[in-house]
Amino acid sequence: MTDPEPRKETAVPSARHLFHLPVGGPYLLAHSVGCLPRAARDSADQAFFAPWETAGGEAWPQWLGAIDAFRSALVDLFGGELQQWCPQPGVSAAISRIISGLPCRARRNVILISEHAFPSVAYAVEGLARLGFRMELVTGDPSDLSRWRRLGDPDIAVAVMMHVHSNTGILSPVAELTAMAKAHGVFSIVDIAQSGGILPISVDAWDADAVVGTSVKWLSGGPGACFAWIAPDVTERIMPMERGWFSHVHPFEMDIHHFAFAPDARRLWGGTPSVAPFVIATVGLRTVAEVGVPAIRAHNLSLSGRLLARMGRDLPEIGPLARFGGTLCLALDEHHEAALRAGGVRFDRRGPRLRLSFGLWNDEADVDDVADCLRLAKLG
Repeated sequence: MTDPEPRKETAVPSARHLFHLPVGGPYLLAHSVGCLPRAARDSADQAFFAPWETAGGEAWPQWLGAIDAFRSALVDLFGGELQQWCPQPGVSAAISRIISGLPCRARRNVILISEHAFPSVAYAVEGLARLGFRMELVTGDPSDLSRWRRLGDPDIAVAVMMHVHSNTGILSPVAELTAMAKAHGVFSIVDIAQSGGILPISVDAWDADAVVGTSVKWLSGGPGACFAWIAPDVTERIMPMERGWFSHVHPFEMDIHHFAFAPDARRLWGGTPSVAPFVIATVGLRTVAEVGVPAIRAHNLSLSGRLLARMGRDLPEIGPLARFGGTLCLALDEHHEAALRAGGVRFDRRGPRLRLSFGLWNDEADVDDVADCLRLAKLG
């Protein structure tokens, strides 16, 4: 059994004062829904409700400016340029729009995706069979490059990769995988839903053709504010089936006889966009950027390491923490689960594993409360 990383001092103090915490004990669901930033309500009032109240239908310039602020916050966190980012209603929708815009050839139509991927993403990929694509699952450990050897075969059209896998916390070697895909002419999409805001990410450093993600988890942006980044050298190849006036190079042209795709990632936008989710999410993005992802990651590793140390370092399937995302996916039984729930700890289960994530709002006292609950279960 490999010991977890040595316990380190917390890199940043708990930032719980920046968030509204749900009622109960330690909140360990950053991998599911991040806590609401306290500044989000005022931001929604100023950037969404106030323009609506005072300008009505003439609020669109202010609303679109607020969405541009969201896109700018993505650039600050993940790199790229403003025109390479497009708001999306969901990760699955983003993946469908991207792949549906690619040509499907009879002898090159396979989409590779790990069997450990988030199921919704696989549902979206499987639905593209109507266009002639065929989904194939990569079995085994998705961090093992040899499992992706099919990337070199001539029938592979697209590879969809999870940066962090939600049910296990396993971290994929994205840079190596996207380089392999690029070398064989395979279009690559990286899903950062479980890594954005907890792991340092630079879209400019990867060879990915597209990156998709959501603000609802570690980015504390709430549901509905998802996003897609498209590499500039592949943008013109993507002509999504789903399109609308905001996919247009000139959305307000209003000529039913003429449609031309936007020259950048906005071609993925579609019809009339939502506004409020992106206004709210911008606050979460800016909060994460202000603290700094490296500091957040160090804080998470410190608290995670403290918990494993308190538990005696005897957990199955847990190696060095740096090999995983921010979530501890622990093979614990129903007695441990019951003890945690009795202690008011907020967490969830996926199959045989309990998922616990230490976010910015957690501190060492939370760790010790969790450890005490698990100790009681062991004694029982």
